[in-house]
Amino acid sequence: MNVVEATVLGIVQGLTEFLPISSSGHMLFVPEFLGWDDPGAAFTAVIQIGTMAAVIIYFWRDLARILATWARSLWTPEIRRHQDARMGWYIGLGTIPISVAGLAFDDAIEGPSRNLWLNAGTLIGMGLLLAAAEWAGSRKREVADLDLRDGLVIGAFQALALIPGSSRSGSTMTGALFLGYTREAAARYSFLLSVPAVLLSGVYQLRHAFDGSLPVVPTIVATLVSFVVGYACIAWLLKYLAKHSMMVFVYYRVVLGGVILGLLAAGVISAT
Repeated sequence: MNVVEATVLGIVQGLTEFLPISSSGHMLFVPEFLGWDDPGAAFTAVIQIGTMAAVIIYFWRDLARILATWARSLWTPEIRRHQDARMGWYIGLGTIPISVAGLAFDDAIEGPSRNLWLNAGTLIGMGLLLAAAEWAGSRKREVADLDLRDGLVIGAFQALALIPGSSRSGSTMTGALFLGYTREAAARYSFLLSVPAVLLSGVYQLRHAFDGSLPVVPTIVATLVSFVVGYACIAWLLKYLAKHSMMVFVYYRVVLGGVILGLLAAGVISAT
């Protein structure tokens, strides 16, 4: 991998990590379409640290307040009912499903599941599920209405992101919409919930940076680019969802999934 390829992949990662269109699917399809080597699951996981840095900086006030209040609540009973203290528990407990499933299916995630047939099918299937959530959700609840049940349900939806092509943000937003949250609230909580899960995944995959299996300079370049693009994408998406529906992403997923299936059937691209 050269620096040009790394820059392109960093842009792809930054754009698709937060939009509900699947970063893993794009990180597999784009190199295949351009005739490049598959960058691998480890490369994708590590450069996600760049996009997570974007989330941390964008929401640093919220994250600092939640962490500080949650920590104080451990020895101060009277603030345990505070929203920020409860939010700390919801984010932590909501991270458990994807962490457990990620460790349990690590070999499949890094191997057999990196298949474009599966990615294309999941792009379409999860896109239709997002459309159903758009149709069924009441869109009346805000982040302040979050409770333990909702935190666990949305955390379970986040675990669906381990299926290539599903989209972590898309899965969590779908779960939140089904529970009646507004689009902006769904996106905001999705971003907050992503921090521990993606950071843990990136740190876990960093072991490959020191065993020679990851190109160091391209990985650094892609991570930095994904940070810049990801930060801009967060700001844009929150403003967009305040006035628009998710359907544009549904249409995009279905069309892209169909295009990938067509290219695979025609033999233009390879599944693996």
